[in-house]
Amino acid sequence: MTADMTIPMDFEKARFLMVEQQIRTWEVLDQTVLDLLFTIKREDFVPAAYRALAFVDMEIPLGHEQSMMSPKMEARIVQEAAPAAHERVLEIGTGSGYLTALLAKRCDRVTSIEYFDEFSREAATRLATAGIHNVDLKIGDAAESAHDVLGIHERFDVIVLTGSVPLLPSGFLDCLNLQGRLFAVVGDAPAMRAMLMTKTGDATYTSTDLFETVLRPLINAKQPSRFHF
Repeated sequence: MTADMTIPMDFEKARFLMVEQQIRTWEVLDQTVLDLLFTIKREDFVPAAYRALAFVDMEIPLGHEQSMMSPKMEARIVQEAAPAAHERVLEIGTGSGYLTALLAKRCDRVTSIEYFDEFSREAATRLATAGIHNVDLKIGDAAESAHDVLGIHERFDVIVLTGSVPLLPSGFLDCLNLQGRLFAVVGDAPAMRAMLMTKTGDATYTSTDLFETVLRPLINAKQPSRFHF
């Protein structure tokens, strides 16, 4: 008989190395964000087949040609969007529910809209298991505006787009409260920029370029007119 020599994975050591070697070195220095990565167990939000890869610097397949963002990207989003305890957050693209969980731990309530009902159902189970209950999960196509799913009167303090857009649709800006922030990755691969838009008046905004990256496109994102030779 051959003995089973499989060594159980040390999740806590892997999590520590993820934070110290990937995330902290990618300019995520907010200690409250770093602490949160130890509180919310990323491996519990990863599809079972990829659980051993939960802490690897890669995008993890979710199905439907979608993927879970890399750990450093998720952490950087939380740091840059900086939701406060009293604020309401809108997330476009629930995915695995992990970023949803991180945001929910930082704010009063998260509304998360997902295109695939399968993802939304699975995220609901993961969030409940993690003891996170301040999340409203919605299903629909919010590629151009959350108003299409939620109605015209919904406003938020923070909005996060989890897929890239060639151009930023104005419909998302309309959903911001005064001093609200919108995180989005804008452009076409390989020249995409992560941006933070802040609403400073009824129709005025400031824009901050954060970093260069490449992110999978938001489903049904509006495409600009393109010249073809």
